[in-house]
Amino acid sequence: MTTTTPVGPDVAGWQPARWPDENEIAGRLVRLERLSAAAHAAELHAAFADRPDLWTYMGYGPFATEGDYRLWAEGMEGKPDPCFYAIRDLASGRAAGVAAFLRITPEHGAIEVGHICLSPALQGTRAATEAMMLMMRWAFANGYRRYEWKCDALNRPSRRAAERFGFSYEGTFRQHMIYKGRNRDTAWFAMTDGDWAGLQSCYDRWLDDGNFDAAGQQRESLSALTRPFLATTDPDRAAG
Repeated sequence: MTTTTPVGPDVAGWQPARWPDENEIAGRLVRLERLSAAAHAAELHAAFADRPDLWTYMGYGPFATEGDYRLWAEGMEGKPDPCFYAIRDLASGRAAGVAAFLRITPEHGAIEVGHICLSPALQGTRAATEAMMLMMRWAFANGYRRYEWKCDALNRPSRRAAERFGFSYEGTFRQHMIYKGRNRDTAWFAMTDGDWAGLQSCYDRWLDDGNFDAAGQQRESLSALTRPFLATTDPDRAAG
């Protein structure tokens, strides 16, 4: 009697993905620029000023002074992982947020987006959504098979944002880490290159000027467009 041990499908012709090394990733509404303390710290600190809540779920911050933020930025700039980008809003010309590629494993084709901090002026805008789209588009265009999003399980806005962007819920790691002296259970989300094959048209459709009326209000929500592509949904998505 012979038995067959199940194994995963072959990944024919697999080659490791490309390491993120772009100095800029340009869109219509935003430009992602490799983080530079000299170029971005003053604008970013001003954009984040008086909002200590932005750092609640971060392992660092808030930053009381521009000098404090500059020191942090100096420590992050040029790192290969996490690979930080400042998000420059092209309408205002100012840096208004940051995000990073991290946990980069080209040999397996996996990469995460994180350290996302958007100023109040950028939150909820088409520019913010385009910034996220530019990063995921870069990842899949450069050979990544898996694109991850993780957050504190108590961070309801981040969990809702993940599904809006088309990330499928994959579970919660209990007692995953300790930060700022607190326990963190971590909610895991991801999309695959197969998901992206459908999701990219959702972004094109949502970002199209025709999807917005004269007052700038969306006609069709991104959540409605991406929902059919979610492999699994977050049981806590409606809470909080």
